[in-house]
Amino acid sequence: MSDNADPDFMPEDIDLDRPNAARVYDWLLGGEANWAVDRQFGEQVVQTNPNARTGAMVNREFLGRAVRYCVQQGVTQFLDIGSGVPTVGNVHEVADKVAPDSRCVYVDNEPVAVAHSKILLERHGDPDRHAVLRGDLRDVRGVWKQAMGTGVLDPDRPIALLMVAVLHFIEEGAHEAVAHYRELLPEGSYLVVSHGSYDGIPAEQLAQVERIIQQYQRSSTPVNVRGRDEFTTFFGDFDLVEPGVAWLPEWRPGEGESKATSQFLDNPAASCVLGGVARKA
Repeated sequence: MSDNADPDFMPEDIDLDRPNAARVYDWLLGGEANWAVDRQFGEQVVQTNPNARTGAMVNREFLGRAVRYCVQQGVTQFLDIGSGVPTVGNVHEVADKVAPDSRCVYVDNEPVAVAHSKILLERHGDPDRHAVLRGDLRDVRGVWKQAMGTGVLDPDRPIALLMVAVLHFIEEGAHEAVAHYRELLPEGSYLVVSHGSYDGIPAEQLAQVERIIQQYQRSSTPVNVRGRDEFTTFFGDFDLVEPGVAWLPEWRPGEGESKATSQFLDNPAASCVLGGVARKA
């Protein structure tokens, strides 16, 4: 996107003085809802880790596989918190291919992500089945009330709650917030999470991760990686789906599109991102 882009993408409270994780991620995936400050930052990240673009796609492919898995289990309602800027393979697009009656509510606190999502859904979505709202993940009651208030989701039926590549941008209150969401989810629901981690990654990647963390400290969205044990606690007493907590390339790589994922199969820890899916019994 040029910096003289469609004003519909320019909310009044957008911060263009510092790069933002949602817009940088969009740039890494080849999107256009980003500005010079984001692109410059993204270039620095790629210089630090030449696999950054591929890694972003690995995370996107995990999202797609997890969505398809949930639909196969009969769950067709999705609450995507920290959804970011829409790009190829959005949750509702993946779900609709398997279940045309699926429903999805997107939530993000980045104004460009929300504005872009609204325009996308107005042009290509179904207002009865798709919605987007702005909210802070940590405001659990507020987010839940707004999401259920859209009328898109039925709180009495299982919901797949997605928190993909978002919790590592929350340092304080993340565990408490996720625990509260787990309580609100009805039985039979699923929790899908991916998260950056340094735990057990190859030495050459560890140095890169540490430098990237330092780079993100200068952005509006500092990153906080967590170890495997701490990451696993996000699932509480939910039943983890096989293969449990795993590096993203190891999570059911044969199910669905996995072109980027296949590049990490020989060294999955090099993805530096853990993921998992768990069911509320």
